[in-house]
Amino acid sequence: MSEKPMQETIGCLMVQVCKAHRNQAAMILAELGLHPGQEILLLHLWKNDGLIQSELASLMQVEAPTLTKMLHRMEKAGFLERRKDEEDARICRIYLTQAGRLLEEPITNAWNVLEKQILANLTLEEQLLFRRLLLQVRNNLT
Repeated sequence: MSEKPMQETIGCLMVQVCKAHRNQAAMILAELGLHPGQEILLLHLWKNDGLIQSELASLMQVEAPTLTKMLHRMEKAGFLERRKDEEDARICRIYLTQAGRLLEEPITNAWNVLEKQILANLTLEEQLLFRRLLLQVRNNLT
């Protein structure tokens, strides 16, 4: 069996889909004053405010320098603040500001708009199958 050209592989198609999704998300997030990836950081803090930087980096699957830059940018924008841990001053915890908490609804709405765009022209059955297949592919890769 001969190998497929790279441009015909599922992996190449996935890269194209991911880039298109990121571009659409970037446009939506820019309207809220955010950059791609920052909404995921906020998502983790909405669930568990006061995480330490290493916990957040692990949850987001990013390197510490990447997260540090993101935190600095978001702190400067007024969406979060860093505070010393009350028990161990060496530890810095990340907390949402009121502005960061207020982004939950508009970001959720934006992601739902993007979800509708992604699933447009797919039947409910196709949507369920698509989700199941994506979960399986993710499991295969992790």
